[in-house]
Amino acid sequence: MAPFLYCLLYAGGILFLAGSIVRAVQYAKQPIHLRWEIYPVPHGTTGEAKVMVPEILFLKGLWEFNRPMWLVSYPFHAGLYLLSAAGALMVLAALAPAAFFPVLQILYHICGYAGAVLGLAGSIGLLVRRSTAPELRNYSSSADFFNLAWFALTYVLLIAGEAVRPAGSAGLLRVLRGAVSFDTSVPVPGLLALGLASGAALVAYIPMTHMAHFIAKYFTYHQVRWDEKSPVAGGMMEKRMAEYLMYRPTWSAPHVGAGNGRTWADIATTNPTREAGK
Repeated sequence: MAPFLYCLLYAGGILFLAGSIVRAVQYAKQPIHLRWEIYPVPHGTTGEAKVMVPEILFLKGLWEFNRPMWLVSYPFHAGLYLLSAAGALMVLAALAPAAFFPVLQILYHICGYAGAVLGLAGSIGLLVRRSTAPELRNYSSSADFFNLAWFALTYVLLIAGEAVRPAGSAGLLRVLRGAVSFDTSVPVPGLLALGLASGAALVAYIPMTHMAHFIAKYFTYHQVRWDEKSPVAGGMMEKRMAEYLMYRPTWSAPHVGAGNGRTWADIATTNPTREAGK
């Protein structure tokens, strides 16, 4: 079982990295954005950090504008952060000298268990909220419920697999150390192996879904909210804008006024309150 599980773990990590890179390239190649000029633009690394760090670590915007959603979304994200920290600590524990092992073991246990419990609570909370809140239920797709259910199942398998594993069998850290050295003699308990396999598949799957929004945050902030560059006459941006204005959108929403061969230039120079519905 161990060799197959190791291959799954490596494959999950490789596919996650490859998928994340592909997503980032796709975002970078998107057409020029519409600027959000109502937003203040922080200047300098310190100014940007003051905005990004609270948003990433604490979901500050969600706390301010949708507190009920924050109550279930933050545990979900905090669980992911703690599990990522636990994974990094386990890698360090697997590679570091033996003298550092006891401290690293305590830290990764704290982060791992706390992350799994918070992640499970957040997954269930988001499932319940998407099922019961009308403002979410109306646009929640079956994929949204599937993704959250997969997270919840993986957390349950990992927690149960670690908690009830037989005496003498390998725990998470021993499995990881075995994966690093490809030690095929590690006795991996079945339930824990199932949880790790589910987690590896889930990690590989994330970049293929809208859950990859963590990759988009850089572009959303630095190339949409905070972009102050102006098109230079005769420059590449001006040429690209001229090209984009010749696109012929086919959106069906009547307020857009698309169709009938109209270009973006036609739509942009139309008063939507008077002519878009014609």
